Amino acid sequence: MSQYDVLVIGAGPGGYVAAIRCAQLGLKTACIDSMVTAGGKPTLGGTCLNVGCIPSKALLDSSHYYEHLTRHVAEHGIKVSGASIDVATMMKRKDKVVQTLTLGVASLLKKNKVDTLAGHARFVDSSEVEVVSAGGASQRVSAGRFIIATGSVPAKIASAPVDDRRIVDSTGALCFDAVPARLGVIGAGVIGLELGSVWRRLGAQVTVLEALDTFLAPVDRTIAEEAFKLLTKQGLDIRLGARVTGTRQGAEGVAVGFEWQGASQELQFDRLIVAVGRKPNTQGLNVEAAGVQLDPRGFIVVDSDCRTAQAHIYAVGDVVRGPMLAHKASEEGVAVAERIAGQRPHVDFNHVPWVMYTWPEIAWVGKNEAELRAEGRDVRIGQFPFMANGRAKGMGETSGMVKMIADAATDRLLGVHILGANASELIAEATLAMAFDASSEDLALTVHAHPTLAEAMHEAALAVSQRAIHF
Repeated sequence: MSQYDVLVIGAGPGGYVAAIRCAQLGLKTACIDSMVTAGGKPTLGGTCLNVGCIPSKALLDSSHYYEHLTRHVAEHGIKVSGASIDVATMMKRKDKVVQTLTLGVASLLKKNKVDTLAGHARFVDSSEVEVVSAGGASQRVSAGRFIIATGSVPAKIASAPVDDRRIVDSTGALCFDAVPARLGVIGAGVIGLELGSVWRRLGAQVTVLEALDTFLAPVDRTIAEEAFKLLTKQGLDIRLGARVTGTRQGAEGVAVGFEWQGASQELQFDRLIVAVGRKPNTQGLNVEAAGVQLDPRGFIVVDSDCRTAQAHIYAVGDVVRGPMLAHKASEEGVAVAERIAGQRPHVDFNHVPWVMYTWPEIAWVGKNEAELRAEGRDVRIGQFPFMANGRAKGMGETSGMVKMIADAATDRLLGVHILGANASELIAEATLAMAFDASSEDLALTVHAHPTLAEAMHEAALAVSQRAIHF
């Protein structure tokens, strides 16, 4: 039986990063993962690289280029006729991106002398796991420390059972072989809006059914309301307060019944995506045998240092409390590795950025205005529209704004919210500023290059103190 200093269960952004950092710190480390490709071959990188962040962004980029070519380049004086989309080629490109990155993870683990074990891990007790390969072979492995990083899986609802044919989850929605004429999406969260956007851009008529009456509840209301207007104007039919009651398959596709605006309704779709969130992946892990506790929602119970009830067993990423974000998982993985090695790292969960890759993109860090008002905080707010930004004008990407919130007394930044082109990149400046307890004045006094989209950040900071120049 193999013995390690640290055994990492899961090779996603939390797991493989933790394993590499453990190895860098001189710990004998192995990383176990059960994921396989469609062809049955073991693959590393977890949900993020294989069926999540990376393939979805590859398709978002492909569909963005197609829509830009067919709908927007004419205003630049570019004439195009007969443009079409080859879905098979688009999928091959997506698969190539995924393969390149997953092989890259394998190379990184090998470079850092991390052993990789392909198979499903199951705790035998608090010091040993059994690893069963896809072919049925098993082996037992023990370690002095464990890091559980098994991630999450798509949540299911009884009213729309996934059959991986007409009714699919987020994984299935990444593998369509053709553009559906009528596409239904259950859930107007990050996953539903991103995948809905991909197929709408390629020509599908997309209807999004959201049970909540509030659009993007975690997002600042100013940003969310503007995003709703822009996304519906693009063609997404978003129906809030629509509770799905059942599905029925027939010759014409999938009939979806739902309650909306006080009445029972039904719509026909060729394909239906169930995107109602994700749940922690602990199925078959047998953590109870190791003395590890689960909360009522299935998350592994950990303290602020990601330690479970067993001092030598840690858990990170989607399988524990906090936002289900790849970068959060990675930071937790690094921190746990360093704690095991005797260091004292810190992860500030107040400064974890969020991004939605719709177009325009949505990104934020810190608290939104409603949260701060509910806490009784006295705040000052600065907003600046991309319509008044020179670079955005030149790009033809003038939708959206930057909203900056600062403490009224100290001017310390409390939240930054962006709706606009490349918001995913712009949010890094705000995250760094808040990590260093910066004030809005600090950003206002920082010289920003011209012409850039980042100047909207500068102007929003100036606007906090009523000093915006260009709006």
